[in-house]
Parts: sequence; C-alpha cells; structure tokens
Amino acid sequence: MEPICIVPAGDICGEAATWDASANSLYWSDINRFLLHVYDADSRSTRTHLFDEPVVAISLTDHPDLLLVALGSQLILFNPASGARQSLPAKLGSWLDIRFNDGRSDPLSAFWIGTMGNNVGPNGEVLPVTEGRGVLYRYRNGHALEVIETGIGIPNTLCWSPDSRRFYFGDSLKNEIRVYDYDPQSGNIGAGASFFSGFERGLPDGSAMDSEGYLWNCRYGGGCVVRIAPNGIIDKIIEIPAENVTTCTFGGSDLTTLYITTAAAERAPEDRLAGSLFAIETGIRGMPENMFSLS
Repeated sequence: MEPICIVPAGDICGEAATWDASANSLYWSDINRFLLHVYDADSRSTRTHLFDEPVVAISLTDHPDLLLVALGSQLILFNPASGARQSLPAKLGSWLDIRFNDGRSDPLSAFWIGTMGNNVGPNGEVLPVTEGRGVLYRYRNGHALEVIETGIGIPNTLCWSPDSRRFYFGDSLKNEIRVYDYDPQSGNIGAGASFFSGFERGLPDGSAMDSEGYLWNCRYGGGCVVRIAPNGIIDKIIEIPAENVTTCTFGGSDLTTLYITTAAAERAPEDRLAGSLFAIETGIRGMPENMFSLS
C-alpha cells in the first residue's frame, strides 16, 4: 500500500475528499484558500474553483450535475461544469464566530455536518480553536438544520457501516471517534459510545468506510492512515509522506483506490509534500458515496 502523490496541490488544509463515479473524478477542497479542486482521473488533470469563504465539505446529490457544498457560513448547490451556484436555506447566523466543518450524506440521503469555533481568518489565516462550541446537525432538503449533538470541539469523521446500522463520528480535540446505533428506517441515532480513542499518533480527522466494515481514519499530525476493525482494534497503519493527513475516500473504477488529502499548515521544512493529494491502491473495495436528495 504505497502512497503516490498524484497532485502536489500545496493545500493549506486539504479536506472533503469525495469520489464521483459518474464523472470518474475526485472533488476536494482547501479550506484556507477557499478552493474546490476537481481531479479528472481519465486525463489526470485538475481544475480549481475559487470561492469567497472556506470550502469545508462536499456531497454528491441525486442531480448528477450538482454538488452540495458546505461553505464556512452556508450550504449551497454547485455545478462544477458551469460554475453556477445556488444558495440553500441552511445558513449559520453565528458566522464569522462559528463555521461549518466536516460533513457527509447518510444512507437515507440527508446531509450531516458539524460546526466548530471558526479558526479561519478573512484571508485564510489560521486562528486558534475554541473548544466545545461545535454542534452536529442533520439537514434534509426543504427543512431547517436539525440539532443532533452539542458540545463538540472539532467535528470530523462521519461514516456509516455497510449495513447502515452504525454511525461513526469523531471529535479531534478529544482524540476520540464514537460509534452510535443508526436506524436505517428513520435515520435517527442512539447514544454514542467510545470506539477508538487515545491513539498516540496525531488526532482523528476524516475517515472512509470499506465494504468489510473497517474504518480508515486519517491522523492529523500523525503522518498516517489507520484501518480500524469493527471491534475498534487497529488492523493496519499506512504511512503517508506528509505529517497532517486530513480526509480520505475510496474511488476508481472498482472503488479500491484510497484518495487522501493532506495539509501544509505549520509544516516542517522537510515536509515537502504537505498539502498534496495522494492515492493508494489498497486491493480492498470501499463504500460508494451517499447522495443528498434534492427530490
């Protein structure tokens, strides 16, 4: 499982890796430069779109030409072919104090997203993080943001098990990923329990789920991706040639390529590939991306 640098993007904080099988493309963002990248796997070329505020999360939708994009202050619809943008009625009244962070659609096509104390300045500068101000929300098209959980530091990792019975959610500042019972009929969750916590290599950032029910967790400050079994035991550790590993997702024609984003913020001088997009041929099939329903 050798990681290959496929785009030396130099992202200050690469995030939101999302695979689009219909377009054979990967979407990801740079939060601090307000960018959304599109990597075309056929041509191996990258196109980048500019925004006016942080781009923090991305989801496919049931309209193939539209993405759901979470900005620092709001959710929008975005057409990556034309660049057209449309606001949704899901906005944060507390922006610039609070911003959206990691988000993903669930098996029932609702979008789950967390907030945190804003650590991105008006020009993308890195600011201190305020603990415990975050909220986990669920958003269904045409509805208001629904509060699911409060008291979060930095929300990261939103994944569902292959049988849609478990939901995984992390708080980077607590160095913990929790697991919840998920009802595949209602989309509601039960009380959470600690799943993977206290690992000494960095802090938990974004994750991806494979078809065997193993969670692949990116470790910010840890220089690795950890594959965690459904019982919370480490299966393997994959070294990444960048210290701050941020998000990952499975893609490629057979969903066995793990795409990994990284961050160049506060990098050491020798960390020359920090902020790059990497790919690993894992030989293990991942789960396809869930889509947000606009219907």
